[in-house]
Amino acid sequence: MKNVNAILSRTVLIGLMTLSVACVDKKKEDNTDADHLHDQEMHDEQMHDEQMDHDHEMIDDDEMMDEANNTMTEESDLMVKESKTASSLIDNYLAIKNALADDDKDAAAKAGERLVQSANAFEMSQVETSQQQEMKEILEVMKEHGGHVSKSDMVHQREHFAQINRDMKAMLAITGSDRMLYQQYCPMYADNTGGAWLSASKDIKNPLFGSKMMKCGAVKQTIALK
Repeated sequence: MKNVNAILSRTVLIGLMTLSVACVDKKKEDNTDADHLHDQEMHDEQMHDEQMDHDHEMIDDDEMMDEANNTMTEESDLMVKESKTASSLIDNYLAIKNALADDDKDAAAKAGERLVQSANAFEMSQVETSQQQEMKEILEVMKEHGGHVSKSDMVHQREHFAQINRDMKAMLAITGSDRMLYQQYCPMYADNTGGAWLSASKDIKNPLFGSKMMKCGAVKQTIALK
């Protein structure tokens, strides 16, 4: 009888120990699952917050750009005579503009070289004597900046291109144009000091920012033909 009781006691003890181990293992498993779930929830929450921050920044940038574009006032049209005198200069200027809008450094460099060549080949006899000195100065500016565009990295290409706009407008007032052009302006360029360029289209394709901020800008003035 004592042996039976001893056997029963050992059996009960082993059963209790087995149950205890199983409970511990189940608790560890539950804790592991809970920890994994918590980590996943934390990760999901972090990803959500980062996405919200990114979306918020994009919205802020778009709103800031729209606000800046909408505050610009359009100037009255600049009327110039219809003429092909400066066609080559206009073509190469616009080629630089399009290349920079496309973030194409090599195409901009080639167009810069052609702008210099066009400036060197310009026939001063096509300009009235009283305007020849001003035209010479304009051509020197184009050669200088066109030369830099042909040799520089894209950041400096854009800086030099931005310097040509005023002289292009001054040139068109002297030579006339063979096409309608649009002066476009982005107030956010150069630490919000602004930058302008000429385009053959009303569509905004910003050469000063390229793909980074392609739509920054608005038409500020139309250069129309008489």
